[in-house]
Amino acid sequence: MKCIVTGVAGFIGSSIAEKLLQEGHEVIGIDMYNDFYPRIFKESNIQVLKEYSRFHLVEADLNTCVLDDLLYGSDWIFHLAAQAGVRKSWGQDFQSYLTNNVAVTQRLLEAALHIPSLKRFVYASSSSVYGNTATLPIAETAPTHPLSPYGVTKLAAEHLCSLYWHVHRVPTVSLRYFTVYGPRQRPDMGLFRMSMALLYDQPLSIYGDGLQTRDFTYIDDIVAANILAATTPNIEGNVLNIGSGFPVTLREAIEVIERQFNKKALLHYYPQAPGDMRDTSADISLASRLLGYHPGTSLEDGIAAECDFIYHIMKIKKLHNRVFEYIR
Repeated sequence: MKCIVTGVAGFIGSSIAEKLLQEGHEVIGIDMYNDFYPRIFKESNIQVLKEYSRFHLVEADLNTCVLDDLLYGSDWIFHLAAQAGVRKSWGQDFQSYLTNNVAVTQRLLEAALHIPSLKRFVYASSSSVYGNTATLPIAETAPTHPLSPYGVTKLAAEHLCSLYWHVHRVPTVSLRYFTVYGPRQRPDMGLFRMSMALLYDQPLSIYGDGLQTRDFTYIDDIVAANILAATTPNIEGNVLNIGSGFPVTLREAIEVIERQFNKKALLHYYPQAPGDMRDTSADISLASRLLGYHPGTSLEDGIAAECDFIYHIMKIKKLHNRVFEYIR
């Protein structure tokens, strides 16, 4: 298959692209290398992809590039490109979220109308579309009340995907990810920062009481869900939760990291940040029924793999020098 992966140099995009290449597919990866976090991390993510002759990297802004030529003849589109970050989505930065999350998605969907070969358009949504819900675990039928501008833009793009399926039959499937972690995780993300703080005996900032729950989902399970979403017949138009199904408190996750490093964390508590959800817990029964999705990585094993990745990047001098920006 000819596959398009937007946001290919990111955490999830590079992981999906690598799996596709391992399975023998052709991958055209598109990335604009925005400055949300240092470019060197993204370049490190795609080094393994460049070893494949079937991988083609296009550095381009999806807002302005000519899409028809890039997407021509594609079978699957995995749309991972987005402006990330809940806390930064407030205030004057919101315009970049509108542009890179909503407008880009609409532009891709318009281009997809003219691709006769297209079999599936898989959109990366987020559990942030739910906000705080009264009932856990959260099913896809739960009300959507995002608590951040970021969540609003992810939900808007998700609605666009559903609209283009119902009106134009663009074969979309939206996946709502729950707290993805693992090797190549962005340096600003929680488990990465926690691990780095513990490794270097730095205080660890906790926003809230630490008893808030998260449905941590390992990257390999996210990748598997994307491949299933592209290959499973007759699921177009669906919106599916992709999580582990086993939420834990933040303190429990920290205890797992402590065991990995055989250290105790020095915790500093701060008020809960605006836009942060109190609890997340995915009801994955629909994804299990429609896709045959069954997450297979425990938090203990997943954090061990992420810690191994951290040890690896700390041996790379250029990465080592930049990673300390994120210990706080």
